[in-house]
Amino acid sequence: MHNFTLKCLLVVLFLASCFTVEAQVTAPKYSNEFLNIGVGARALGMGNVQSAITTDATSGYWNPAGLLRLPDKYNIALMHSELFAGIAKNDFGSFAMPIDTNSALAVSIIRLGVDDIADTRRLQNEFGHIQYDSIKFFSVADYAVLLSYARHSNLIQGLQLGASAKIIYRNVGDFANAWGFGIDAGAQLQRDEWQFGVMAKDITTTFTAWTHNVEELEDAYEQTGNDLPENTAELTLPRVIVGVGRNFQINDKFSALLSTDIDFTFDGKRNVLLKSDVVSVDPHVGVELVYAKSVFVRGGLSNYQQTTRFDGSTATQVQPNFGVGFLSNGFHLDLALSRMSDREKNSISNANTSSIIISMGYSFK
Repeated sequence: MHNFTLKCLLVVLFLASCFTVEAQVTAPKYSNEFLNIGVGARALGMGNVQSAITTDATSGYWNPAGLLRLPDKYNIALMHSELFAGIAKNDFGSFAMPIDTNSALAVSIIRLGVDDIADTRRLQNEFGHIQYDSIKFFSVADYAVLLSYARHSNLIQGLQLGASAKIIYRNVGDFANAWGFGIDAGAQLQRDEWQFGVMAKDITTTFTAWTHNVEELEDAYEQTGNDLPENTAELTLPRVIVGVGRNFQINDKFSALLSTDIDFTFDGKRNVLLKSDVVSVDPHVGVELVYAKSVFVRGGLSNYQQTTRFDGSTATQVQPNFGVGFLSNGFHLDLALSRMSDREKNSISNANTSSIIISMGYSFK
């Protein structure tokens, strides 16, 4: 795995050196943020707490080291969620399997997109007449493919190591697109009822190169007096997630899992619990109640923020999450509600802003 990581790093450095000759390289905050929304209704129902406890086909995303704890030989996971009242669609699919007793692999695909956006640039013809048949539609979508590998370590008994190489493609209709590449790495360790995990995302500083179709944008930019965009490159800085979880056996039927993740970001001050110009710290916590290893009730708290009201005062908000699940004969169905209500007193809209996440999976021999 060390050789594989080294080769991937050399590829990234080569691509970066080739592209920076013609493009401006920046390291913006929230670069490739679509990869931090989360996948799977179980995880999203627990406030995105998974680095220490993930054991299914979603592990390629949350922590590839968890692939060594797959329930069966073949494991499939699918998810669909709709964000912002259904405007954006977030989809995920994964297949995972062990290679032998010491290693496992997974392939995962993520898509976050907004479809059917109207292009009205040619709505009015040269005579000033409206032509509705000239309206075209396009999509803005972000894609990622993750190739994950995990292996038991010989250094410490029970230590599991994993890595994910990710290929990113971002598309804005005919106007712009981008390609990116990066590597994530993770580890898990289990001691009795305790579970520990660490996940390092973008350890190579993920490189994303943007190309703009200037010909498609030239007329619109000239009419508005704006400068034409230039090809650019983004560097996504590393993020480290440290997690710990503990199982509690209440009786023969009931058990509980309590877990927490702490995110460390290094791209500047963020609106989180602990923040500085160097590092920002964002903790979140989740709980899962289990009945007969088949019925699950989940909850979580995440996304701590301080917001400014219209009167100038500040308010503290924490995002609640809730989920349920069912498991039978290798098939599991999960449902989650994220951001269940808008509790800001002076918010523009008091409408319910819940996001519904549905995921299912199947594991078989």
